[in-house]
Amino acid sequence: MTRMPSLFLSHGSPMMVREQTPAAQFIKGLAAHIPQPRAILSVTAHWTTASPTVSADPSPTTQHDFYGFPEELYALRYPAPGAPDVAHRAVALAETAGIKVKTIDQRAFDHGTWVPLMLAWPDAEVPVAEMSVQPAATAQAHFDLGQALAPLREEGVLIMGSGGITHNLRAIFSGDGRTAPVWMSEFLDWLGAALEEGRIDDLLNWETGAPHARTNHPTPEHFLPLFTALGAAG
Repeated sequence: MTRMPSLFLSHGSPMMVREQTPAAQFIKGLAAHIPQPRAILSVTAHWTTASPTVSADPSPTTQHDFYGFPEELYALRYPAPGAPDVAHRAVALAETAGIKVKTIDQRAFDHGTWVPLMLAWPDAEVPVAEMSVQPAATAQAHFDLGQALAPLREEGVLIMGSGGITHNLRAIFSGDGRTAPVWMSEFLDWLGAALEEGRIDDLLNWETGAPHARTNHPTPEHFLPLFTALGAAG
């Protein structure tokens, strides 16, 4: 079976599924560059829990966990089947590494999952399981979980961390919308270099080492999926 990659995607606004932005076009072209997954494990910023949790829902519905958007967005559905087998395999792999992961039997896809997947795999035929993030836990904890989940990649499962590379909505909406502010561009430059150079320790200590870390992420939930994907990447 083809080894699948481990990805981190900025899922952006739900409007991404209707707008022709560079980010939307990139995600739309994603499936052409990687093998067809047997299943997808989505580590989503829009599901926060006290401890790692994975959904074993066989038939997830679509939740519209946002407000104030055009009515057409609330009519969208992503009818992909769930992946209970992947959920239970994830629990077993984590347990082998000494990490406790819980399962739940029902959970609708949040927009951190269905927005990028609707762009990349619009036919909704690939089974999907969702996994939560823990805002009170460290980057290291999420990285360790990703390392434990890495064997899923050899089993045809795409591990997709879905969050935001920067996520300070208050600051973004108060800007001019045309140019990236310095606090954002300097953070992104640092992050890009650290990823390309494999500076794992720097990345894991991003809160104290990255420029403008807390300006870009006043709360960490949108950044934490990066570390699960990074741990799974090897």
